[in-house]
Amino acid sequence: MSNNQVIQNSGLFRVGDRVQLTGPKGRMNTITLQEGLTFHTHRGILAHDDIIGQPDGSVVSNNVGVEHLALRPLLVDFVMSMPRGAAIIYPKDAAQILAQADIFPGATVVEAGVGSGALSLWLLRAIGPAGRLASFERREEFADVARDNIATFLGSDPQNWTITLGDLAETLPDTLPAHSVDRVVLDMLAPWECLGAVSDALKPGGVLLCYVATVTQLSRVAEAIRGTGFYTNPDSNETMIRGWHVEGLAVRPDHRMIGHTGFLITARRLAPDTILPELKRRPSKTDFSDADVEAWTPGALGERNVSAKVMRKRVRAAGTSAELSKARDLDAG
Repeated sequence: MSNNQVIQNSGLFRVGDRVQLTGPKGRMNTITLQEGLTFHTHRGILAHDDIIGQPDGSVVSNNVGVEHLALRPLLVDFVMSMPRGAAIIYPKDAAQILAQADIFPGATVVEAGVGSGALSLWLLRAIGPAGRLASFERREEFADVARDNIATFLGSDPQNWTITLGDLAETLPDTLPAHSVDRVVLDMLAPWECLGAVSDALKPGGVLLCYVATVTQLSRVAEAIRGTGFYTNPDSNETMIRGWHVEGLAVRPDHRMIGHTGFLITARRLAPDTILPELKRRPSKTDFSDADVEAWTPGALGERNVSAKVMRKRVRAAGTSAELSKARDLDAG
């Protein structure tokens, strides 16, 4: 499939399509359509063949008459249900990353690490076929899951996307020329270790965005960005979402909300030999030394690892979905 071809994600359901089924109690399940297969629940059996050929947004009944709403998953649905090698960036944060990093059509974007490919999908959609996404990942099994997840959703391997295995600080200078990158998005434990390579790659005026989970990481990366002298003063924030129950006159906030998942910190690359004017502010008691920062930020941040057995299972699941999705588009052609 060419890079400019539009992925068909509408029309009648076809073999290889992913379908989100919503039962009578609102429970959602996502399946990949295959001829002759069935979807089992404790309330009956639904044949894939009864869904194939139906229009998107249809209601289908199982063998005991229980109805399910069938819809193609939106990207937000897909990333929440796809196989995961690493924890994903949630849609609420992905939306803010696209906005705050100003990801635009045709942009050259560097992403590290790639994790399970959730953010990569959002970035690919934002940069369009004229853009370029260069992703970097240290763990090969994570890169494999990300490739398959993206192929599953898009139906092919994007021609404007590459994954480079290895440490960003070592591999970025050999992958992209200096001052050729518009945006850099870092989702890693210690983004401050990569600032040298990132600073060389970014164009003047380019945006650096770091996604970090803890306040210790937030503090250290902010001071590291300031310490380079290459950036504007960094801005930091987090996003929280609270839903509302709206039914007739019963209008109230939901009892649960999506709270803290991570912090976003952004800064823009200065032109070479530019010195940022010092901000005028009142004297503060928050002066600190390098030793204070090190004490505040433990050297061993810790990383939650997925067991090898679980990882192999997720790699197989992602690979199977990718093969079915690619076969669907080949058949359609």
